[in-house]
Amino acid sequence: MKNYLNILMATTCLLLLSVSSSWAGQKSMSMHNTTASNPCAMTQGNPCNPCNPCNPCAKKQSNPCNPCNPCAKRSGTGNMIDSQLITRPAGTKLFSNAPRNALVNEGKQLFSDPSLGTNGLTCSTCHTGNAGFLASFAKPYPHKVAMAKDRAGLKAINADEFVQFCVVVPLKGAPLAWEGRKLAALTAYVVDVKQKTYKASHSANPCNPCAKKQGNPCNPCAGGY
Repeated sequence: MKNYLNILMATTCLLLLSVSSSWAGQKSMSMHNTTASNPCAMTQGNPCNPCNPCNPCAKKQSNPCNPCNPCAKRSGTGNMIDSQLITRPAGTKLFSNAPRNALVNEGKQLFSDPSLGTNGLTCSTCHTGNAGFLASFAKPYPHKVAMAKDRAGLKAINADEFVQFCVVVPLKGAPLAWEGRKLAALTAYVVDVKQKTYKASHSANPCNPCAKKQGNPCNPCAGGY
């Protein structure tokens, strides 16, 4: 009788473990499917969501869900881009056939225009309120831009080339026409407004819910511009 009870108890324990394991597996699969179906969701509730484009807390440097993660770019040469995409061709005459203030106003609108890229991000995604810039951003162009050096091997770039870099890399868009009005407008806005009003500080980055300082090298919204 005692042996029968022991066998019954052991069988019951195994059955409970099996059910528990099955439930955990189904829950894990459900969570995985949710993430897979929405790999770059901004609103899953967790501010530290590793698939959030403005998340500095991604667990892996190679996280493909984070298009502007400056730590990912150092994982290998596979993240390098063709420098010619963001290098102004010799002899280019930038668009200037419009009042400067008109270009600045147009540039302000384009700064928040997702149609410049292909992933839904805009310039303001990482640079609202001048967030995401390093102290070097205040220097006159051309100057060194860390991400451009790391991703394209360029030691220094001009303001229009800086704009092209932002469009091509974080926004994953096609380069703007070098002599076009859009590039001139964005460049004018960056130089006349963003650059002139920029003040380096260590205040909280509104695009960074987990790391409080802009100086955090793994902050995807402080890309070393």
